[in-house]
Amino acid sequence: MISAPAYLLRLGRAGWVFAREGVFGVIDPAIIPPAARPLIRVARLIERPSSGAAETRLSVALTRLGPSYVKLGQFLATRPDVVGAALAHDLEHLQDQMPPFPQKEAEAAVAASFGRPVSAIYLSFGPPVAAASIAQVHRAEVETASGPKAVAVKVLRPGIERRFHADLRAFTFVARHAEDFSAEARRLRLVEVVDTLRRSVTVEMDFRLEAAALSEMADNTKDDPDFRVPAVDWDRTTKEVLTLEWIDATPLSDRARLIAKGFDLPQLARALIQTFLRHALRDGFFHADMHPGNLFVDDDGRLIAVDFGIMGRLGAKERLFLAEILHGFITRDYHRTAEVHFEAGYVPPTHSVESFAQAIRAIGEPIHNRAAEDISMARLLTLLFEVTGLFDMRTRPELLLLQKTMVVVEGVARSLDPKLDMWSTAEPVVREWMTRHLGPAGKLEGAVQGAGEIGRFIGNAPGLLTRGARVLDQLDEITRDGLVLSPQTVGEIGKAEARRGRWSIVALWVIAALLLWIVILLIR
Repeated sequence: MISAPAYLLRLGRAGWVFAREGVFGVIDPAIIPPAARPLIRVARLIERPSSGAAETRLSVALTRLGPSYVKLGQFLATRPDVVGAALAHDLEHLQDQMPPFPQKEAEAAVAASFGRPVSAIYLSFGPPVAAASIAQVHRAEVETASGPKAVAVKVLRPGIERRFHADLRAFTFVARHAEDFSAEARRLRLVEVVDTLRRSVTVEMDFRLEAAALSEMADNTKDDPDFRVPAVDWDRTTKEVLTLEWIDATPLSDRARLIAKGFDLPQLARALIQTFLRHALRDGFFHADMHPGNLFVDDDGRLIAVDFGIMGRLGAKERLFLAEILHGFITRDYHRTAEVHFEAGYVPPTHSVESFAQAIRAIGEPIHNRAAEDISMARLLTLLFEVTGLFDMRTRPELLLLQKTMVVVEGVARSLDPKLDMWSTAEPVVREWMTRHLGPAGKLEGAVQGAGEIGRFIGNAPGLLTRGARVLDQLDEITRDGLVLSPQTVGEIGKAEARRGRWSIVALWVIAALLLWIVILLIR
């Protein structure tokens, strides 16, 4: 277990890099707690005179700090409620590109993962073709019944798990202390933000889980005419190595090649938006990193997505919430859109539905008064989440991930067709889902499921009653003479509180010493 001073030293290094790269100069002052503002002014004194453009400073600093911070930056790009809209926008451009690690290390990692030489697994194993913070990709060949076949091999960076976990513990330390001292930090649920990042990174570093995500999406989309995913080679996939079908297709970012091949760009744009919404609404499982580098078009005009390390899930309630909100804005039924927020429990019942509907109308009407090509669904969701903050809506990480992915998907679609009409594109998918789940067939299916739940409850009722009686007897026995803590328990609680107090004092002194050291350096 790392001690508090060790956390502070790790974070102190990060703070020094941020200060030198001029990051504190581009932070929105409105999101800085008043007590921290003097520290920010001190930190700006050591800013490099040659700091780059404001929109690149944070990206440069995060890249200098290494893979953990690059991944943190990418994750925070999905959380404008935490870092502010301006920084979130800048972080969207953070490129997860790192220098490749040596070929010999990659081959050694593959051999260790499979327990046999690389030559026994692949016919050939070429140099890296792409490198990111967690892994790099090699082009290789495997033997099949029809002859050699090209595959993509993703190899985990050696030692990356240990480094990530050490940095994530430091992030947790900061989040917990922030929530101890700040009501705003508690509202933003910073500890949960870090926990979500930890789960995301854990999934990304286990390629068996990425392969499972690919397999699940392949099942979900097997009948979709305009989308597919690469096939997984399960025999050559482990925790540290992922082998996939090699994609020989046109990058969606290469507009000139798409035109040269005769693709209908407006149709590709519509297919991209509808595919994403179909995955989110129909399946509740969507690719959450759909930037242009992860999207291709095959010769049949089908979209192909790669890199399934970051995925989003929506439960039934969240899908209903999303569908009704989009339908409410499309039909301008703002009162129903407001009701959905209250029914989902996202907005506390202490607020007025009518007042909330009025706030939503203020978002919807200006959008409807614009030309089709000026309507942005991503912008709508961004404004919606900003308004909900005024009504004490607690942060929903899964909805924010959806919203930020929508920003990226919409941006890619607009690059293909600047005049894309988002409402007419989204409407068929939303209407299909609403008809399926809220129409007569959907209600009948819900009634059948509800009857099944009631039947299971009735079947379990005798056991529940028996267990409930035992719990009541135990509670009665415990509380008959009052709830009493043993002297040892009281002593341990006292010691724990004392330790916590000592570490708080130590942390304050360390921070003060670091600031004093910075001031002395400036004086010298």
